[in-house]
Amino acid sequence: MINIALIGCTGSIGRQTLDIVRSHPERFRITALACGTDADSLSMLKKEFSPCIAHCAAEGEIPFGALFEDCDVAFIAAGGFAGLAYTMSAIEAGKRVLLANKESLVCGGELVMKAAKERGVEIVPVDSEHSAIFQALGFRREAGFEKLILTASGGPFLHYEKEALARVTAQEALAHPTWKMGKKVTVDSATLLNKGYEIIEAKWLYETDFEHIEAVVHPESIVHSLVSFADGAMIAQLGYPDMRLPIQLALTYPERLACTPQLDLARLGALHFLPLPKEKFPCFGLALAAGRAGGTAPTLLNGAAEEAVSAFLKGHITFSQIAETIGDVLGSIPREEAEDLSALKEADAAARRAARAFIYGK
Repeated sequence: MINIALIGCTGSIGRQTLDIVRSHPERFRITALACGTDADSLSMLKKEFSPCIAHCAAEGEIPFGALFEDCDVAFIAAGGFAGLAYTMSAIEAGKRVLLANKESLVCGGELVMKAAKERGVEIVPVDSEHSAIFQALGFRREAGFEKLILTASGGPFLHYEKEALARVTAQEALAHPTWKMGKKVTVDSATLLNKGYEIIEAKWLYETDFEHIEAVVHPESIVHSLVSFADGAMIAQLGYPDMRLPIQLALTYPERLACTPQLDLARLGALHFLPLPKEKFPCFGLALAAGRAGGTAPTLLNGAAEEAVSAFLKGHITFSQIAETIGDVLGSIPREEAEDLSALKEADAAARRAARAFIYGK
């Protein structure tokens, strides 16, 4: 029996994780549930799963220690910068971390990986791309490789002209062609910011530099990522675009249980790989620049992005102004050293203030 503390239980990944727990009650037990604001859903889940503790962050201070007290693994599926504090607390508690929160490594990669190494804590990736790499490396993050190749669907606007992107709506941006995800990550996928985030994550997860990571467009979303080796060989992980597979595998690896349908290779048809259209999607380049700068720069990037995407979804700015907002914040706030979580929280707050000032002129 694996005891799970599920952080972000009411979001897209959290709900799918609970579906897996329902499918295998003999293997998994929920010991703690936490969400951001959806107290009503949390109340229903509390009745169903009877965790030792259930907490809604909007209702008061988060009892981090209590959340991870009775678990074997901490499944961090909380969205946004807020997930970083949960990740650090789980590591401090000495729990294996199943990481579905991108911002933990985008904003706090150095702090997270250093703390994990000091505490002897394993970080297991849940994102489909990083799970694919983990599988291609034989579940050995320390395995040697030549290059990590992340695949991107290209989102709903892959074939749009650059000028047309300024006129796309939030509804169009949320119509992802292959994946079903939460609103923020879906918009980030449409801008390709999400792929920049994943390259930063890969740097920390696999202890490499940006020269050994690249991204290509793969519209079918069947090949979830590839690893190339010094002898020219490549190993890829294939499957239908369904997050249940990487979620379940993170819980059970190296054991594999029945989960998603097997690929019917004969019916798939051609699989395509295209260069990433960086010139059309400046958020990708902004993410890489922030990742290379390091320190608080990725936190500034993320704070600005969270504010900009929220404004876009509310109809306050255009799709193209998401990148403009991020660029303004990165250009106006100096990068500093990311000495601790407090420094990152200050950078996050500063980025949000600057982004709101750029968007609303206040």
